[in-house]
Amino acid sequence: MLLTDELQVTTLMEDRVSGPGPEPRLVLVFSGKRKSGKDFITDRIQERLGRGVCCVLRLSGPLKHQYAQEHGLDLDQLLGPGPYKERYRGDMICWGESRRRQDPGFFCRLATRGALQPVWVVSDARRLSDLTWFKSRFPQQTRTVRVQSSEETRRQRGWSFTAGVDDAESECGLDSGVEFDWIITNEVNAPSLEEQLQPILKLVEESAVL
Repeated sequence: MLLTDELQVTTLMEDRVSGPGPEPRLVLVFSGKRKSGKDFITDRIQERLGRGVCCVLRLSGPLKHQYAQEHGLDLDQLLGPGPYKERYRGDMICWGESRRRQDPGFFCRLATRGALQPVWVVSDARRLSDLTWFKSRFPQQTRTVRVQSSEETRRQRGWSFTAGVDDAESECGLDSGVEFDWIITNEVNAPSLEEQLQPILKLVEESAVL
């Protein structure tokens, strides 16, 4: 982390202690299906700006933490890519839907708690309620980005259709009826990611230095 980044985070932390905390200057909410490349792209944006300016918020993180806590499971394995997570994925989805029906913003609030950087990148919005929460809470700052890849490309990255997962709201909730600010096509034969990300990165960098 650069010294200027450290100073900025320290200042933001002091502000949060003395008050409700500064609002983000920009909130980029990414969505896309499994193996579409959401994490790769959002991590790339963070690397470009630095961790002192940009944080990546994963809504699935607090969901898995809460689920593991309530069910006495191994959080590290739930956060990993192995068969342990897949064993509980279906039940975890049902549990998460139940919590969202009770409180649509539950996991969004947990994910943003303690975020101090001026630019927030939400890597894994999956439902309309996720977009609605950020747009209602930060109406001026929120922009939405959809990452899309063909099923063939996703298969090459290790995806295979799983009933109860790939046909659930967690994968299909944003497939239609949403006007995204940007759509990124993450395919070999598409324009380069650098080219597609240029307008987003320009806005991010402008917001970071305001």
